[in-house]
Amino acid sequence: MNPFIRLHPHDDVLIARSQLLGGATVEGIAVHGLIPPGHKIATHAIAAGEPVRRYNQIIGFASKPIAAGEHVHTHNLDMGPSKGDFVRDYAFGADVKPEPARREASFMGIRRADGRVATRNYIGVLTSVNCSATAARAIADHFSRQTNPGALADFPNVDGVVALTHGTGCGMDTEGMGMQILQRVLAGYATHANFAAVLVVGLGCEANQINAWLARSGLREGDTFKVFNIQDTGGTTKTVAKGVALINAMLPKVNNVRREPCSAEHITIGLQCGGSDGYSGISANPALGAAVDLLVAHGGSAILSETPEIYGAEHLLTRRAVKREVGEKLIARIKWWEHYTAINSGEMNNNPSPGNKAGGLTTILEKSLGAVAKGGTSNLQAVYEYAEPVDTHGFVYMDTPGYDPVSATGQVAGGANLICFTTGRGSAYGCAPSPSLKLATNSALWRRQEDDMDINCGEIIDGTASVAEMGQRIFDLVLATASGARSKSETHGYGQNEFVPWQVGAVM
Repeated sequence: MNPFIRLHPHDDVLIARSQLLGGATVEGIAVHGLIPPGHKIATHAIAAGEPVRRYNQIIGFASKPIAAGEHVHTHNLDMGPSKGDFVRDYAFGADVKPEPARREASFMGIRRADGRVATRNYIGVLTSVNCSATAARAIADHFSRQTNPGALADFPNVDGVVALTHGTGCGMDTEGMGMQILQRVLAGYATHANFAAVLVVGLGCEANQINAWLARSGLREGDTFKVFNIQDTGGTTKTVAKGVALINAMLPKVNNVRREPCSAEHITIGLQCGGSDGYSGISANPALGAAVDLLVAHGGSAILSETPEIYGAEHLLTRRAVKREVGEKLIARIKWWEHYTAINSGEMNNNPSPGNKAGGLTTILEKSLGAVAKGGTSNLQAVYEYAEPVDTHGFVYMDTPGYDPVSATGQVAGGANLICFTTGRGSAYGCAPSPSLKLATNSALWRRQEDDMDINCGEIIDGTASVAEMGQRIFDLVLATASGARSKSETHGYGQNEFVPWQVGAVM
């Protein structure tokens, strides 16, 4: 097996499979110094200011002359004087292809009365404001299988009671973008198929008034949807007692479900990558993309997100847009982000993170080109704003930040009933009420953190599996997890603390 990976014949760099020492020979070129695994090696001399390509796409510009065989990274590669403002051919719809022949696969899902299909069966406790978070958590803690195993002993079909609290809901413009986003998120979770029942607990005087939110969201109370305030109830003790009593009354109905064969068209995956490394765009991300193409062929849906982490690769998505307006909406979101970062005295290239750079990623362009691979090759059907309901089948895009908990919160609010999360540096993420699968990009991570990883895509780097083979394994694991098999993050109890709605605008 070669000690390096060449991704495209026209690339200016190779990727080290393992650590290379100075003096080693790569394609007849002597390596200069130490090259860590996942990092880049120049295949020829590159003059200062010249573009550098990986995936046959520009990932940056040489900040100083680079010799053949030299390590290519932050010390000699950056976004260049243009800060990435080079011409990208959006070619709207140029790569749209015929829709694949419909395939049929099934999983054991939970069919709700309105026809929606769930992958889990939870009761949720949501909050309108941070001020009611402690009471909400106390309600959920009463039903914890770890600390109070008897509370749910008679209800084996209930996956649990989870409190999803947040740090906002007041000190904000009641008509502003931040409030609109928060209310969209809460509405998406309140109506999520994986929640059989929901309580919403408020304080009473907050900016995010529950009645106003209900009216804007078209929601109203019922047998399995209850709202109340601490101030109206008479304090924390009475609020917790009331919440516990309401859930006890709901449990028999929530427990009265059974899993049955359901079409894979009812699966919607939120695509995430976090703690990325130089292998992410070679192994786990394209393997997940292959699984996405399989899911789309079976009628299912996948949501690609993290707009700051597709920056510089958006032209690969606009070419797949089924309509010009779909591609133009994506570019409009890119322009919004450029403005948003500028007014906050930042820039889009403040990403990659230190961990990403330690793993071999140098610029946001390089990271984005690998991140887009999670979306496979299917046509781009629609573009959504953060936490909007996803009502289109197939491969779609949702505008979110790159920060994983915030991004996945928006995807789940939009209807994702499962998350697939690739990582090269290591992640311990989970996401209630939707199970999260972690995909390791390299075998060293798998061996080190198998406790948190669900599948090892490092076999692609090792040469023991192809991208297509790994994509099929991911798809099979998705079906099994949607059918009730627990992910690693679920066994550890992750999910409640990772609910993080996107907070924008002034805190007042």
